[in-house]
Amino acid sequence: MSETISYPPPLRVSNGGRAAPLRRVFALMLREMATSSGRTPGGYLWAVIEPVAGIALLSMVFSMALRNPGLGVTFPLFYATGMLPFTLFTHLVGRLAQSLEFSRPLLAFPGVSWRDAILARFALNLVTQLMVSYVLIAGILIFYRTRAILNFQAIVEAYSLCALLALGFGTLNCLLQGLYPVWVHGWSILMRPMFVISTIFFLFESVPQPFRDWLWWNPMVHVIAILRRGIYPSYDANWASPAYVALLGLGTLAFGLLFLRRHHQEILRR
Repeated sequence: MSETISYPPPLRVSNGGRAAPLRRVFALMLREMATSSGRTPGGYLWAVIEPVAGIALLSMVFSMALRNPGLGVTFPLFYATGMLPFTLFTHLVGRLAQSLEFSRPLLAFPGVSWRDAILARFALNLVTQLMVSYVLIAGILIFYRTRAILNFQAIVEAYSLCALLALGFGTLNCLLQGLYPVWVHGWSILMRPMFVISTIFFLFESVPQPFRDWLWWNPMVHVIAILRRGIYPSYDANWASPAYVALLGLGTLAFGLLFLRRHHQEILRR
């Protein structure tokens, strides 16, 4: 899906000092906040309120049709533990894929690199999605009797793996979308069945063989299972492999960075 872009006046970015890379990234983050939310009443808050309201509404609708969750006693919590990491992944990948296009005017400055553009978009949108998750899960725990016992180690592990996976695929998509613009449609087609097969509405253990073995290769299934392990104390999910998700994220990230280094000028000239 294309993104409407309006450019504010260029930022002045310093090129010296050890803190220069952080200042550049922070400046790019502020620019994106001003561009995407600065002209909207409420500003950046809408970047958090809108997805929270959307997921909460869908949770209420699905809870009427699916009253028995796969885990626990509250469907909104079960749905949220599947939908939130999936939304984080798809949102980050989509934003990172457009990093060079979004920051094209600033990349003409010698002090700003294509790595700064990717890192700034990643940091800002990751923080936004983490805030969405915190608000939504906290609200469910407050207003519903969930009987959940939080394991923060597993929760942090799940979100860290999801962020790494999104960074890897987002960087790779930035390369592919820049070199082959038609790839944006191919990725959209690939992601549509992912909503169904990422165990948002069901448990991996409930899938019969041989489909369960095929489903294991979907990395989001592992991320969601690890997150649910951190919410539901009775859920073990010992089949979930953090190593598989981490290797896939690191592999796509390394591939994307390597070829972006070679081809980013070509992408920017298009």
